[in-house]
Amino acid sequence: MTTATIRVDQLSKSYRIGTRPPYGRLTETVWGALRRPFSSARSKRDDSREFWALQDVSLEIFEGEVVGIVGRNGAGKSTLLKILSRITEPTRGRVEILGRVGSLLEVGTGFHPELTGRENIFLNGAVLGMARSDIKRRFDEIVEFAGVERFIDTPVKRYSSGMNARLGFSIAAHLNPRVLIIDEVLAVGDLAFQEKCQARMKSFLAEGVAIVFVSHHLPAVAQLCNQVLLLDSGRSVRVGRPADVIADYCSGNTASEHDDVTLTASLGVAGGGASETFQVKPGDSVVLDLELNFRTDVERATIGVVIWDLTRELYAYGASSDFVGIPPISARAGDTRSFTFHFDANLTRGLYAVEVNVVDPDRHKFLAVARGIQHFHVVEQVSYDGVANLYLRGFEGIDGGIRAAC
Repeated sequence: MTTATIRVDQLSKSYRIGTRPPYGRLTETVWGALRRPFSSARSKRDDSREFWALQDVSLEIFEGEVVGIVGRNGAGKSTLLKILSRITEPTRGRVEILGRVGSLLEVGTGFHPELTGRENIFLNGAVLGMARSDIKRRFDEIVEFAGVERFIDTPVKRYSSGMNARLGFSIAAHLNPRVLIIDEVLAVGDLAFQEKCQARMKSFLAEGVAIVFVSHHLPAVAQLCNQVLLLDSGRSVRVGRPADVIADYCSGNTASEHDDVTLTASLGVAGGGASETFQVKPGDSVVLDLELNFRTDVERATIGVVIWDLTRELYAYGASSDFVGIPPISARAGDTRSFTFHFDANLTRGLYAVEVNVVDPDRHKFLAVARGIQHFHVVEQVSYDGVANLYLRGFEGIDGGIRAAC
């Protein structure tokens, strides 16, 4: 039986809002003693100011596995990472970690702004547990990976946030850890560096490293992770396949129960079935099945289908049902109507969301708007830029003839 590299069991962490730690400057200690007799009434209310950042979170991560953690701001992601990195202790529960841990929680964590990049490599490497001989042996690799050769003897206070991120990740990437913990820090790097980091993380997986990856960048989570943990208000909502958990995470933007029409949708690849829809290749024919339940009488309505590029935060495509041959919809309260749409995913790699809206054009009113009702991930072996995949082909001409196709 395989032993978990990380085991989190019923983990909880609480903080007391508005209170100071039991240490500080002498003046704070004296003033605290003088104020204590007059604050008894307020102290009785302190229990109501207890804040639980995490509550009963359990998780197992095995070697060679990437677990993503997603959730909105304040969900408890950073608190969980700090406990896993041994920066803070849990209030309740237990964490077991086998092997050396490499953590990259913030841009420039462990860097001294007055020291140069060279000096900070040795400082940060020592903080992360690397021996000085190991740092010297891998120094050139660290610098080359970070791409800061020209500025290695410049104080890091003059580095951009991207340069700090590259250097910090590079040090952690050459630590040879058993466990690697990465926060949102990769978001500040450019696209080329993000791809380099993802390639390095994939090589870690081949070496059996367990990775915990926190990010709001859902395409990276979808591409890298074996499973995903969704946190909400400190609690574990769901642990499972990236496709399922990301859909749950985004479902907060779906149709409201107060809409005149409720929507349900499923996405599939033509001839493939719904179970295969999360990943598609450029050019695949995608099938969108919709079911509309009408709560009110509708004389005339149209359906809009919009594709959002979540990787670049762009509006990629939109069309209305009356433009694709479906006549205006007339329905009574309680009616259920079904529709099927097809489109070709001529898109570059990334994560895409499907928005569906139902509009009464006569009253200029949205009867329903469901954002992120379905998602699909376009995967491809060749790296393309832009939004659309136009299947560029080229030929080299020699003396009026064609030499080769590219």
